[in-house]
Amino acid sequence: MCGITGFIDYSRQLSDDDLINIVDAMADTITHRGPDDSGAWVDVDCGVALGFRRLAILDLTPSGHQPMMSANGRYVIIFNGEVYNFAALRDELVDLRHTFRSTSDTEVVLEAVSEWGFETAVKRLNGMFAIAMWDRKERLLHMCRDRIGIKPLYYGWAGNTFLFSSELKALHRHPAFNGSIDRNSLSLYLRHSYIPAPYSIYKGIYKLPSGTTLTINSMERGEPSPQVYWSAREIAERGVREPFTGTDEDARAELDALLRESVRLRMIADVPLGAFLSGGIDSSTVVALMQAQSSIPVRTFSIGFYEDGFNEAKFAKEVAQHLGTEHTELYVTSQEAKDVIPRLPSLYDEPFADASQIPTFLVSEMARRHVTVSLSGDGGDELFAGYDRYMTWPRIWRSFGWIPQWGRNGIAKCYSLIPQKTWQAVFQRIGRLLPPGARDPNFAEKVQKLAGFIPIDSPIMMYKSLVSHWREPTSVVIDSNEHPTAVTDRSRWADLRDFTQQMMFLDMVSYLPDDILVKVDRASMGVSLEARVPLLDDHRVAEFAWRLPASMKVRKKISKWILRQVLYQYVPKELIDRPKMGFAVPIDHWLRGSLRPWAETLLDERRLREEGFFNPQPIHQKWNEHIEGKRNWQFLLWNVLMFQAWLTEYH
Repeated sequence: MCGITGFIDYSRQLSDDDLINIVDAMADTITHRGPDDSGAWVDVDCGVALGFRRLAILDLTPSGHQPMMSANGRYVIIFNGEVYNFAALRDELVDLRHTFRSTSDTEVVLEAVSEWGFETAVKRLNGMFAIAMWDRKERLLHMCRDRIGIKPLYYGWAGNTFLFSSELKALHRHPAFNGSIDRNSLSLYLRHSYIPAPYSIYKGIYKLPSGTTLTINSMERGEPSPQVYWSAREIAERGVREPFTGTDEDARAELDALLRESVRLRMIADVPLGAFLSGGIDSSTVVALMQAQSSIPVRTFSIGFYEDGFNEAKFAKEVAQHLGTEHTELYVTSQEAKDVIPRLPSLYDEPFADASQIPTFLVSEMARRHVTVSLSGDGGDELFAGYDRYMTWPRIWRSFGWIPQWGRNGIAKCYSLIPQKTWQAVFQRIGRLLPPGARDPNFAEKVQKLAGFIPIDSPIMMYKSLVSHWREPTSVVIDSNEHPTAVTDRSRWADLRDFTQQMMFLDMVSYLPDDILVKVDRASMGVSLEARVPLLDDHRVAEFAWRLPASMKVRKKISKWILRQVLYQYVPKELIDRPKMGFAVPIDHWLRGSLRPWAETLLDERRLREEGFFNPQPIHQKWNEHIEGKRNWQFLLWNVLMFQAWLTEYH
């Protein structure tokens, strides 16, 4: 796992030393992604500079150093990530008379490109990766990103210079970079709490979309266009069109075999390795398959909170004890969690407001004290229908969708007229009559949320509203219009008639790569920890998951049914079957308490007006309602606060 950066200077005015000094400075900003080694390579005639930071995982010797040149001298590569089928590819290339100087997967990628060409070689890679490769013969820079979007890659123009990097902070160190904030991206951020690809917070700087390649001609400036080599849309459509037709047992056995192989390959490392364990279905499945294939106890890590409503550590401990792992847990106080907040702007590099970024960083920091690689269970919800919304919202649409629009508007108005405090008081009285598991502390908040969904006139617009924090962000961000996204651009939707399948597809191409995987990548790499995701970075798992019929994902209101069947082979049901908790922190209470002075400083009306990005009125309305306890606006406010904190850090 590493950090990559570089540029092409089309002015051709820089010397060798200039190119090296600039690219070294850019690479130094991402040392956390690769503290073990650094390197630079330049081609002064073409204005090309490649910079690299290495976190050594495979082949810890100097022979794994990057930038690395192919045996024939044609290609130079910088590579962030892991290719897990490198051993099989290496054997095939040896049969084709290629020779190898190292045992690294990087050299295998180089020789694969030398043999088959860039795009054909990329299609054969199984793993997570962001690659930049310079073709010295054709004077082309090739780039690519893995199929699901696990590893990041930004690119774009600064004057007459083409820039790219694993993180935005490296671009800041190039003399030509003068980032101008994209207000349209800022509106998207307020809606989603993240900025969807291909956009970034800066005008003219983009995220390379998942499953695409990009080629830049160093001799002729142009606007490069990403080319798709693996399409989630095609995978989803083909999976539904050509579904799995075997029995339940056939499906369980095939999924077990796929996951077992994926986990086995991701346990290959020349450094200490472990796994995150929350005690939920996804991480427990990964750990169970690790332990089943290990002769020694697997190292597992969980983080706990003293607040009961936010603590899953006790469940993780029970799973760890059953599997016999070497388990480490860390209980943190609210203050320790809050102490992470000042680090978030530099850690996440552009505005990002998924508050579970805090515990994700804390568990990564704790794991890094013991291991260099940690496997994670991310992706199970999106592939196997784990989110509550996949079951709940189709039922809600069926309940209200038939009612005329005027009727739905009236029902919604009645719901919304009753204050949140009143709803909560009513439910507290009713709740005394219910069993403990049915007492929902967020009942009032969910009622208010439901009131906003009832008037919506189509299922897909319900999904858009569901994934929106600020529902009208252009009324908050001055002079903005939202860019089209996978959610709003109908031409990018998959041809899926089922509402649940469409939600899963949209989550897979937006929420998963742009929120979940960003959160894990920045938190783990921020402490020089490699996070591997076996449910996702082996694309064969995703392809198989889309072939499974809906009845194997949700059955009798049980989510992730087929994944549970795999897990039950290793862990008893009673340790797993419980309500989904999530990885949350009590931001709402903190904003009313100890974080209030910090928040009020960032939300100061005069400050907002002088900075000129936000209309203060709707923000202050939400803030006052939150402080008074009328509504819980934690997510909307956290979005604004994380942008304000980021703006303070970088501008």
